[in-house]
Amino acid sequence: MPLIELLQGSPSAVAQMTIEQLVTTAGDGILKDGSECSAEIREYFQGESVDRLAEHVDRCLEAPFNKSGLVLQDLVNELGRRLGFQVSNGIYQGTSKGDNYDGLWVADDGRAIVVEVKTTDTYTIKIEKIANYRNLLIESGKISEESSCLIVVGRQDTGEVEAQIRGSRHAWDTRMLSTEALISLVRIKESADEDETIQKIKSLLIPFENTRLDHLVDILFTAAKDVESAVELETHATDDDGDGVEAETGSKQSHTPRDAIKVIRDAAIHALSTKSGKKLIAHKRASFWSPDKSVRAVCTVSKRHKNGRYWYAYHPAWDDFLGESQESYFILGCVGKHSAYALPHQFIHAQLPHLHMTNPEHEKIYWHVDLMESEDGVISLRSYGTKESIALTEFEMDLEFDTQA
Repeated sequence: MPLIELLQGSPSAVAQMTIEQLVTTAGDGILKDGSECSAEIREYFQGESVDRLAEHVDRCLEAPFNKSGLVLQDLVNELGRRLGFQVSNGIYQGTSKGDNYDGLWVADDGRAIVVEVKTTDTYTIKIEKIANYRNLLIESGKISEESSCLIVVGRQDTGEVEAQIRGSRHAWDTRMLSTEALISLVRIKESADEDETIQKIKSLLIPFENTRLDHLVDILFTAAKDVESAVELETHATDDDGDGVEAETGSKQSHTPRDAIKVIRDAAIHALSTKSGKKLIAHKRASFWSPDKSVRAVCTVSKRHKNGRYWYAYHPAWDDFLGESQESYFILGCVGKHSAYALPHQFIHAQLPHLHMTNPEHEKIYWHVDLMESEDGVISLRSYGTKESIALTEFEMDLEFDTQA
């Protein structure tokens, strides 16, 4: 049975398969340029989590198998997509004609990165040969002079490659990265909330003058501040200030457990994937989309506060993100409940004029989304503009947990 068909019919079975078994199951089982196997394994990678991709990378490196180097090439390109680059997969087998790069990653500003993937530096890597791939692309007008080369090496013992790069005339336009570091960058990106942070993370892969370290310090500071701010905003809620709006300051504070947020968020995204028929992968900290970006979701979680209330923030950037697709949802998870509420974007967007917002002078501008649970367990959205409570029963999704949330 082809891999994608098996994935749709029995995802739990696919989750237990090793990468070798997945390749054998994909398409015609023959991994080569233009094959059904290649198309299916790449499609499969596009729907997997970064954790699962990391498992496959480790397997390719620690227990090599026939054509595991080609699989690693596809995995690295998928990780490039997760960072937000426009990625063109290269070919497996080089020829005297055509473009022989392993991958071509293009940033939002048009700068391109010609990628070469190596499992190890045991054998000499010809920097000149890799640079020539870039030169041919420049000459053909496919990329600009501002492009660069990136060598992604599977193992940490990269001293030989580093020495080759430093000693070559391409030292200023060639960089090297381990697969482990690449995976770490993707994890940081998926923990961030701001586009600025993501752009700075991507800029690390583009050569820059590094005598002065301000650029690196700025990236580290921006990423750390972004993640800290996102976590604080989601886990923190203050007591009711008396008129139904969460106070923005106050001495009494209540925090939604981070572990609970992850468990509920994972279950909610899984439920929506099942409902929509398209597996959703992480885009940012709370944002998810299908590989083709046609289905989008933002998922946030609240603990239960006094008087049966659940409180959430809804950010303008989230509204913009959801508005770029015809099928998109704002998912509200509730700690202690085995259900979440997938509000279609059209629905939540229509409610915005009736919701409270933060003070314009507040550092983060967002709408307050206030849910109430009745004595019989019905969850409703409080609309301050219309003074009504809108039952959300029609948007309820049942959640399944591997562990108790």
